[in-house]
Amino acid sequence: MQNDPLFYVVAIAMILVVVILMIGITGMARGGEFNRKNANRLMRYRIIAQFIAVILILIFVATRFAGN
Repeated sequence: MQNDPLFYVVAIAMILVVVILMIGITGMARGGEFNRKNANRLMRYRIIAQFIAVILILIFVATRFAGN
């Protein structure tokens, strides 16, 4: 599994989702100007990143089972 380059792409996509989520949660907890300016944008970025991550996971699973 770790020899497959798609595995690393999926892992990076999932890490990106977590990073965006943590930035959003931190900004919301602190409040202030950063939250007012960027909260909706960060949520949109997270949703897009999650969608891409899910699609990549589905492709990864499909290719793994197609090989067997």
